[in-house]
Amino acid sequence: MAIDSQTTTTTTTTTTTTTATRTAIGELGAAAPGSERLTGRAKLVLFVLCAAQFMVALDFSVLNVALPVLGKDLGLSRSALQWAVTAFALPSGGFLLLFGRIADLYGRKKLFLLGLALFGAASLLATLAWDPASFLAGRALQGLGAAVIVPTGMSLLTTTFPEGPLRDKAVGISGTLLSLGFTIGMVLGGVMTDTLGWRSTMGLLAVTAVIVLALAPGLLPESRTPDRPRLDVPGAVTVTGGLLALIYSLSTAAQRGFGGVDVWGTLLAGLALLVAFAVVESKSPAPLVSLPMLKRRTIAWGNIGGLVTFSMMSTVVFALTLYLQETLELSSFRTGLVFGVQGIASAFAGSYAPKVIGRFGARRTLTGSLLGQGLFTAALLTVGAGSGALVATVAVSLASMCHLGAIISYGLTVTSGVPDAEQGLATGLVTTTQQVGLTIGIPLLGVLATTQASLFDGVRTVLAIDAAIVVAAAVLVGLGLGGGRTRKV
Repeated sequence: MAIDSQTTTTTTTTTTTTTATRTAIGELGAAAPGSERLTGRAKLVLFVLCAAQFMVALDFSVLNVALPVLGKDLGLSRSALQWAVTAFALPSGGFLLLFGRIADLYGRKKLFLLGLALFGAASLLATLAWDPASFLAGRALQGLGAAVIVPTGMSLLTTTFPEGPLRDKAVGISGTLLSLGFTIGMVLGGVMTDTLGWRSTMGLLAVTAVIVLALAPGLLPESRTPDRPRLDVPGAVTVTGGLLALIYSLSTAAQRGFGGVDVWGTLLAGLALLVAFAVVESKSPAPLVSLPMLKRRTIAWGNIGGLVTFSMMSTVVFALTLYLQETLELSSFRTGLVFGVQGIASAFAGSYAPKVIGRFGARRTLTGSLLGQGLFTAALLTVGAGSGALVATVAVSLASMCHLGAIISYGLTVTSGVPDAEQGLATGLVTTTQQVGLTIGIPLLGVLATTQASLFDGVRTVLAIDAAIVVAAAVLVGLGLGGGRTRKV
């Protein structure tokens, strides 16, 4: 009887949420489920959500080339420059799951708008920073705003656009802009720093946040879980603390290696907190993360695929940057052109990825994309110590096209078949995987490129290991997901 009652409650909740979602779709004027057409209003909603995701992606890379100039202007030592990146990465990765769940319970649109306001104010603070403390405070608040924007924006997207061609197209466009944001940030950051100064990079983010915040209230539908179970505070504390410790240790290791006591101490503390989180969730009546959800093949293997594609591609970009500038002695401008071609290739792939997914299914596309990323990364091993810029440009562009396919298909794999009431949680897992992946790749492998006697040999070692990991992951993910075309578990 208890089981029947629970099933009835779950069915009622899911039906209520689905009805609300369909109502929101109707308000948008989107085409019926199964259609590939987006109305004008639906396109505006998609624009707002994608612009927010693009803004956050841009923030990851736009400041990187400006760090030396920024350090001299604000008085940040070379060893302290890492905190310009770490101060953003810590909160943006550590609080994703928490804010994704809060949005499920109290309103995704409401929290999305708060995140935009916080991000915009923080970007303005970073633009006007007068000393290291004020700048780092702005970066930390930017990261906190990003931790709100990313999961709420993604869950608004997946609950607004119905599963099928419409969602495939929406996620495809979002994934393309996400990838382009990282690439364009590297090129745009250099141009803006040289012409307008480093503060212009932060000012651009503030202006973008204001524009999106002005458009969003009148366009986005509100959505939340119909019932409001109590927030799992012990789970929130352990998972947030664990992710913060893990990201801090790996970010610090990227700069100083794994020899420091603080690196190992925070790494072990982070792992211990994540183990405690699993124990807490297994006993909680209203867990932050449903452990049965993590046992679903699509969620478990989809997130593994996402973790590998993000971590290994970030490592490729890092190693290739060293190769182009240090080994081939290309200028920053010419190096930026290489990554500009990579960005164009990614945009091209993003426009076709939904069609590929529609034909072969998200699972097969994820497996094939990972395999392609690994093989084209291996092709980078053919470059030489004295030449190879053209080969590197072609190979990394093809690898990025496959990487983009993996980004889109893993997001669809993880979120497909998940009830709307749990979409914030599912998309929180997607974005947490993305964030952790971007954080761990360079510390785990990139350090090999800078610690060997020959930089060129170090880069080749990194690329070889990187390619092997991605190919192995493609095989394991393919076996774990199975070959079915179905979107649901």
